Amino acid sequence: MTLPNQLTILRIILTPIFLYLFLSKEPLLIQISLGVFFIAALTDWYDGWLARKFNYITDWGKFWDPLADKILTSTAFLGFVFVGLLELWMVILIIFRDLIVTLLRIYAESRGYNFVTSYYAKWKTVFQMVFLYYLLLLYGGLNTIEVYTGNENLFNQLSNKDLIYLIMFVITLITVHSGVTYLLKNKHLIKKLFNETNKLV
Repeated sequence: MTLPNQLTILRIILTPIFLYLFLSKEPLLIQISLGVFFIAALTDWYDGWLARKFNYITDWGKFWDPLADKILTSTAFLGFVFVGLLELWMVILIIFRDLIVTLLRIYAESRGYNFVTSYYAKWKTVFQMVFLYYLLLLYGGLNTIEVYTGNENLFNQLSNKDLIYLIMFVITLITVHSGVTYLLKNKHLIKKLFNETNKLV
């Protein structure tokens, strides 16, 4: 069990802790949940850096590391559905797309193939994460009296439901479109994997 794999496990463990604190409705616990999320997100960067620098690359890590990332981000998106900031249908589309592509890529790598990942898909991830951090800081600020007091107009503008809906709608479109593009770009490899799997069965 290498250090990067331990960090991956830590990220998975921190995810339900984050959600519990986030949904607590207690301002202090909500603030702590933000710290938990940032620590969990930091482990994603750090375990990847360690794995590449010291060649701590294992089959276990190849499977669980990307899955742990999606578990964390999907949980955060669902958290915002529960508190009424995001629409469920958009989040379901994002989770479905990300899990399908992630599991497909993991399976391909287990068979010795590598899927082609475009910069478009990478930018999709950047947009998702920036938006998540925006919502986390916004929601944390709304639940902090010291930060909110005196900045009511600013927070009201930033938390405008129409603005959040529009941004989330655009991110959902980008996510779904990048998923379709990803599948079409790798359709020959997917067909090859499908044929090989049928032969094994």
